[in-house]
Amino acid sequence: QVQLEESGGGSVQSGGSLRLSCVVSGYIYGSHCMGWFRHVPGKEREGVASIESDDSTTYAGSVKGRFTISQDNAKNTVYLQMNSLKSEDTAMYYCAVRPSTLYSSAYYLTFPEGWSYWGQGTQVTVSS
Repeated sequence: QVQLEESGGGSVQSGGSLRLSCVVSGYIYGSHCMGWFRHVPGKEREGVASIESDDSTTYAGSVKGRFTISQDNAKNTVYLQMNSLKSEDTAMYYCAVRPSTLYSSAYYLTFPEGWSYWGQGTQVTVSS
């Protein structure tokens, strides 16, 4: 059974930074991709960033240049460093994992249904 647990959320002022962590437990067979999504009630879940087993990364346009996704395979942990936070970044942030495929990573950021396992989420609130 694969489980994902996020941490690191909180409240911060606009322009501030937060680092989210997601610890993965359980065995994931084969190459896989880790991702971060966010959700605001009343809106669709939005893909934020993803990182493949070879450390190649993909970002949503709204966060490119401000957020950085990374992973530490020894710790089974994926991170999301969020800088220059804006009020519109306020959301529940989820990490997820899916098997690696031949389809583009950018496509999978728009297709939450393609991800196999999800964490419970961590809330990020940015005040202006």
